[in-house]
Amino acid sequence: MGKGPGLYSDIGKKARDLLYKDYQADHKFTFTTYTSNGVAITSTGTKKGELLLADVNTQLKNKNITTDVKFDSRSNLFTTVTIDEPAPGLKTIFSFVVPDQKSGKVELQYRHEYAGISTGIGLTAKPLVSFSGVIGNDSVSVGTDLSFDTASGNFIKLNAGLNITHSDLIASMTLNDKGDTLTASYYHIVSPLTNTAVGAELTHSFSSNENTLTIGTQHALDPLTTVKARMNNYGRASALIQHEWRPKSLFTISGEVDTRAIEKSAKVGLALALKP
Repeated sequence: MGKGPGLYSDIGKKARDLLYKDYQADHKFTFTTYTSNGVAITSTGTKKGELLLADVNTQLKNKNITTDVKFDSRSNLFTTVTIDEPAPGLKTIFSFVVPDQKSGKVELQYRHEYAGISTGIGLTAKPLVSFSGVIGNDSVSVGTDLSFDTASGNFIKLNAGLNITHSDLIASMTLNDKGDTLTASYYHIVSPLTNTAVGAELTHSFSSNENTLTIGTQHALDPLTTVKARMNNYGRASALIQHEWRPKSLFTISGEVDTRAIEKSAKVGLALALKP
């Protein structure tokens, strides 16, 4: 059995990760440790300008059940319980946020050789119902992503997507925002040995008639060091370098400059992730 078409969120994911993942303008520190009974505790601090945000996440795995509990600096408690494969290809996810009484949600994910389905329903009297489905195979897949608010009787999300994979390239197209935004993306592996790839994303808004084009590339200088760069049609250029200075511990420095207003200060972001 092949890996199948995946879920709707996998459509265009390779290009999105290439163009946007790990770029940031903040200072972020993440430290993970493990207790003797296997509980993973991750502390994260992020400095956004003068604002300091922090959270602590605890993850416990027991056979096929994973429990994540996160507490942030705004006194919110996030809990997610994931049951992996209670039946072949099936995953069950239960999540809620305290003190938000309307945040409870149950989600079912099912992966098959020719389909990927995700359904969710809020645990309220008039819940938000979501559905996403993809059909196809490893080469071509089409899907849709819907959310329906039973309280108002309206669709709040109505998306569709197409994904084409051929050896070393992936092309995707999605129609989002209830048909107002069309996005096409392209991801091409140039050299697997050096993890060199190029990608592009073009977004057109029908309501504003605006186009946004972003192009980017990545390259591994050595097995532990990766560089990335991107630029869009508005003149914003970004670059980053990420180094794995010890197993699973990463140091990332990224920067962004507006080439049309070079006199403005460049944005610089730092991220340090430590794992034992």
